[in-house]
Amino acid sequence: MSHITRRKHAPAAPRATCLSTTLLTGLALGAPFAALADAPPSAPASPATADAAAAPADAAEQRARRHDDARTLDQVDVHGSRIQARAVASPKFTQSLQDTPQTIQVITRDLFNQQGATTLTEALRNSPAVGTFFAGENGNTNTGDAIYMRGFDTSSSIFVDGVRDLGSISRDLFNVEQVEVQKGPAGTDNGRTAPTGAINMASKRASLFDAVGATLSAGDEGQQRATADWNQSLSGLPGTALRLNAMWQDSDVPGRDHVNNKRWGIAPSLGFNLDGATRYFLNLYYVKQDNIPDGFVPTIGLPGWVPQPGLQQLVGHPVNPENFYGTRQDHDDVEAKQATFILEHDFSDSVRLTNTARWGQTTQDYLLSAFMSTGGTAANPLAGNIRWTDINDLSTYTLIRGNNTFKDQRNEILTDQLNLRVDFSTGAIAHNLSTGLELTREEQDAHTIASTGTRPAASLYDPDWNDAGTLAWARNGTGSHGRTDTQAIYAFDTLKFGEDVLLTAGLRLDHYKTDYVNTAICNNGTGRGAVPCNGAPVGSAVTTVDTDTSDTLFNWKLGAVYKVGEAVSLYANYALSQQPPGGANFALAAADGAANSINADPQKAKTFEVGSKWNVLENLALNLAVFQTEVSNEINSNVLDDFGNPTQTGEKEVKGVELSAVGNLTDNWTVSAGYSRMSTRVVEGPVVSADQTSNLSYTPDDAFTSWTSYRFPFGLTVGGGARYVGQMHRGTDGAVGTPTSIKSYTVYDAVLSYDISRNLSLRLNGYNLFDKQYVAAINKSGYRYTPGTPRTFLLSADLRF
Repeated sequence: MSHITRRKHAPAAPRATCLSTTLLTGLALGAPFAALADAPPSAPASPATADAAAAPADAAEQRARRHDDARTLDQVDVHGSRIQARAVASPKFTQSLQDTPQTIQVITRDLFNQQGATTLTEALRNSPAVGTFFAGENGNTNTGDAIYMRGFDTSSSIFVDGVRDLGSISRDLFNVEQVEVQKGPAGTDNGRTAPTGAINMASKRASLFDAVGATLSAGDEGQQRATADWNQSLSGLPGTALRLNAMWQDSDVPGRDHVNNKRWGIAPSLGFNLDGATRYFLNLYYVKQDNIPDGFVPTIGLPGWVPQPGLQQLVGHPVNPENFYGTRQDHDDVEAKQATFILEHDFSDSVRLTNTARWGQTTQDYLLSAFMSTGGTAANPLAGNIRWTDINDLSTYTLIRGNNTFKDQRNEILTDQLNLRVDFSTGAIAHNLSTGLELTREEQDAHTIASTGTRPAASLYDPDWNDAGTLAWARNGTGSHGRTDTQAIYAFDTLKFGEDVLLTAGLRLDHYKTDYVNTAICNNGTGRGAVPCNGAPVGSAVTTVDTDTSDTLFNWKLGAVYKVGEAVSLYANYALSQQPPGGANFALAAADGAANSINADPQKAKTFEVGSKWNVLENLALNLAVFQTEVSNEINSNVLDDFGNPTQTGEKEVKGVELSAVGNLTDNWTVSAGYSRMSTRVVEGPVVSADQTSNLSYTPDDAFTSWTSYRFPFGLTVGGGARYVGQMHRGTDGAVGTPTSIKSYTVYDAVLSYDISRNLSLRLNGYNLFDKQYVAAINKSGYRYTPGTPRTFLLSADLRF
């Protein structure tokens, strides 16, 4: 890492010696603004998040350290790297990662900045078997962070600072301190969640360190990006600081014609009384995106593709993976806004109160000219979506763009979260108690878009995005509105029996009420898409669903840790998590037989995990976990009730083992690696994979990820890693002849950086160095796939002052 120069201003006398060690573990290799990593993301350090969160005596030490940090710091040159985090940001976790009985991976900004990652999905490449493997249903292409983890869609379980982040959007990392991947049921921590975990993004905050940093990046295939991070203590206002993060990007997507990610954002954080017992933070966030979405590429000619009638002549003629089948009118316009007020008060060294209040809103306006690459029939080969005028001339083949996909949606959240952390003892037993109350309102409005006209068919092998056709669209006055109000209370306690045994227990009660209204234009039709008018004139807007449901969820977890000295922790954990009807998308159904029926029971997930965590070489964490997750109350169409409706007798199961190594082998040599092996199956119910096996879809059996870097004394850093994703099964539907699975693949990335001066470093990132061609994701029908990113390079200048 380059020389990082910073200066901290406060009234007290210098204490540079005391802080040097702290800074060395808090600053990152290649990070443009690593000088602000003075504490864990919940800074100032607290008993709940500090490395030594174990006992009240440790809390006093952390409080003393915080007041030391408030003093003036002489100029310090730092050559450290921090890719191993000690704790998560949430005060609900009362122990360090070493003593938390669960698989939790923390991806620090030091790591993802060195890799040149800019989005949440790119950062998650550091967690094995976590990614965007599912490309959506037929024409309804997934947008944003469509993340699968341990066999299940986790897209609705993404949080920012412990608050649910709504909307099917792509999330940028410019204002993120670290990404926390919590594997296993997270219902006790967050309320309703996906069966196999949650993802939290911890935001940057103002501190008393003065520093300015920026990163300018440019790469092949039109990649352009700039970020800035400025923190300033305010003279004349002791304990007050302002931090401002900003981002601009206008980047084409490598390997894809016309697809573009264009966005800008700003995130100010104002902190008051940061060196006092009562601290306040006002954090604002705004991001505007104007993207050209990707409808992906036909799977024609890929391994596993079998031609339908009329397409036999296309065997051996796959399309160019760079082809774009949309038009200039395709767009994905996103606006995300947040306002967060945080209060922290230390009653004493062992009692802290935290309150977080947030309002957030995300809007998305989306149009994609999607397609289904079907063939015809034996009787009529030209009846499909792929047609031709000369069967022997590939240039005459066209693809109908008939699946225009619209999204006009607004998500909004208003929440207040109150947490009390208390450290105390009952006789010889030490307690670390975290308890709190949460009040939340979440809403989603989706407007229905009606269209007229058509898109012209695209050339299959040479599409032209200027062919807009006559398509016109507008809101038709109908749509849906969903709202969920939740009141939750929780408590977590870690009991310490001497120095070796820890027992952690947590429980949470969530009372929720979901209201849902849907309207549509009636047509008195039959079959799919039929909307009865019930006496109203055809073409009228009618209410199709107006219903609500409410219940109380009880989630809990229990874990035990046995410490073999300071370096080794053995643990076991059992946890329950639930997802109620409408919990993932606010949509309810009045009729029985569906997971979102108002009469349905919540989906339940139970996980048992045992493992071991080792802290070796002082700064290297080695983890091993063996787990089993059972998901029940799934919809089972193989077993019907007395009225002919599917029952909730379905069950799914995920078994696996996960290993990881994160930290420093030496002061200058870092490593982050992980491997997962999973066995998934449908225990009871219809198969969900297209190959008719019992496997769950979009889940690799094996996955491996690694990254390592070494900094030489003369300022050169060399690093790289490999990512392996095993074979995956796609979902099942009525598609014929499309690939039923994704082949395994391995890609290799690398980085070179050099310190030009203490204020400037140049960094070159190379991705997919051997230009491996692979399928990164596939849609449910198998008609479309996401091509893997080809070999690309990104040059960045990291500035620090």
